[in-house]
Amino acid sequence: MSAAPKVSVLIPTFNYARFLPEAIESVLAQDFTDCEILISDDASTDGSADVIRRYAARDARIRFQLQERNLGMVAHWNWCLGQARGEYVKFLFGDDKLASPAALRRQVGQLDAEPAAVLAVSARIIIDKDSVPVEIWDELGPAGQKRGTEMIARCIWRDRNLIGEPSAVMFRRAAGRRGFDPAWRQLVDQEMWFHLLAQGDLMYDPEPLCAFRLHGAQQTARNRDSHVSSAETLLLLARYLERVAAISRLRPDSLAIRRLLFRSIYYSRKNAQRDSIHSPAIAAAEQQLMDRLTPRWYRLCLGFHRATKPLVNLERWVGLKPRDQGRRPVPR
Repeated sequence: MSAAPKVSVLIPTFNYARFLPEAIESVLAQDFTDCEILISDDASTDGSADVIRRYAARDARIRFQLQERNLGMVAHWNWCLGQARGEYVKFLFGDDKLASPAALRRQVGQLDAEPAAVLAVSARIIIDKDSVPVEIWDELGPAGQKRGTEMIARCIWRDRNLIGEPSAVMFRRAAGRRGFDPAWRQLVDQEMWFHLLAQGDLMYDPEPLCAFRLHGAQQTARNRDSHVSSAETLLLLARYLERVAAISRLRPDSLAIRRLLFRSIYYSRKNAQRDSIHSPAIAAAEQQLMDRLTPRWYRLCLGFHRATKPLVNLERWVGLKPRDQGRRPVPR
């Protein structure tokens, strides 16, 4: 076996024959070449196998696997990760692409320069099903090193995966040996980023180095439709609540932490009522947080929420409180 490459580019794909050429071409166009390219097809029923074979015949760095049976999203990601030989791992989903020929070089440079960092992240261009740029997501501020535990807290407070999708991330393979947790379905990437950030720091590049595609056929879109994320959002908060309080220098029984618990339970219940769904998993996750908050504090926070909601809506209406910080139009 040849010497291990610096980077393993892992391309898991399922029924993305239409998008795969863009993804593969974007890797072959990189100015950093010390990498292996592993493409794994999860038993697609379209023409993905033919696309993969065609590109594998063109470049010796490409190796591929056509899975005999469908593994499912998380198991497939972990299969790919288990095959990686590089010091660094770069996932690129079959429907995404790298947006700059310098993407691998820039992220490798960041990890090489800072041994305390376990992952490198970039802004990303959002594209539609026809590869038309929609907007840029750039939510982590200035370039440079971000403390891992502080990033966990920022994501919890904002109730958003600020780090991004796997195609926007490069991480140290040694730090990610555990793999993605198969118990998670929608927030599986965010849970993995928290697992990594508990071990080290993050390097951020505000240059959009990848393009993330939004379309209705994505597994994450189907999960959203089935409300998988509601329970997982609550469980993630329950797991990291004490750590977030410590990082934020707040007592676990402080008003700020209680309001955080309240908002999570309140909006979970509101979404369940709107969509006429309240699964046992969501109910159990809500109860975990309610045990920490107590019904009395829930009622107090509810009163405060109702009293201040009109002011919050007014701030948004006049533009004092933007809804999507860190998102901007694509330059024309």
